[in-house]
This record gives sequence, structure tokens and C-alpha cells, in this order.
Amino acid sequence: MSTTAAEIEKLNEAFYTAIESGDLDRMTDLWAEDDDGRVATCVHPGWSAVTGRAEVLRSWALIMANTTYIQFVLTDVRTTVVGDVAVLACAENILTAADTDEATFAAGRVVATSTFVRTAAGWKLWIYHGSPVLQADDDDDEPADE
Repeated sequence: MSTTAAEIEKLNEAFYTAIESGDLDRMTDLWAEDDDGRVATCVHPGWSAVTGRAEVLRSWALIMANTTYIQFVLTDVRTTVVGDVAVLACAENILTAADTDEATFAAGRVVATSTFVRTAAGWKLWIYHGSPVLQADDDDDEPADE
């Protein structure tokens, strides 16, 4: 793995750590400024696109403020770097807890793509797109009816 790809993967881990810990300051540090036609964009699973750095950060603030517990286990991580742009694709295996008196957990899976851009301040997150997986991959293993 290249040094740059390893750096991107470390930034991606920081992104998920910021979500898990509700650290909006860290999240703010990770996102690129809107600049020269480059506009931060975020598609949360099930949402319409959120554009503009301020609106993207506002969306994360809302999610963090309304999330009691969340944990990510990333699988199928693939990183591609071309010049000043890097794309990391992965599967987010998510465990969340409801904000109730009872211990209620839910699990889900999201396929995510994060695009990073090299800026004067270093590599920054430019675009995030998460899409929920609505059916388990296990269905592919079942024999086809003949």
C-alpha cells in the first residue's frame, strides 16, 4: 500500500471516530473548505444530497446530537489515489442504540464512498456518499431454482 493510501485510510478512520465520539470539532477539521467550484457534498444513507461545507457540518451536528450510541466496523476497504484526489470505498457495518430506558440495539450495513482532495492544508474530505444495503449478501450464496 502506498504511503498516500495509508494516510487516506488513517483520515477515514478519524472520520468514523469523530462520528462515534460525537466530536464535531474533529469532524470540522476533516472536511475541505468550499473553494474554486469545489463544494463539499454529503449524502447520508436515505437522505438527499447536502451541499456546502456549512450545511454538511450542520447535518453532522444534528446526527451527533441525536445519536445515543453508534459503532462502525469497516470492511472491504479499497483506496485509490490519482493525483490530488483519493477515493476510499468500504462497507460500514453499524451498531446503534436507541435512546430509551431499555437496551435496544439495531444493526445495519451501508456501502460508503469517501472522496478526499489534497489541499494547501493537507488531505481533506470532499465528498461522502453512503447507501444503505437493503438485502444481505448471503442471498447470493443460495442455489438458483432450475
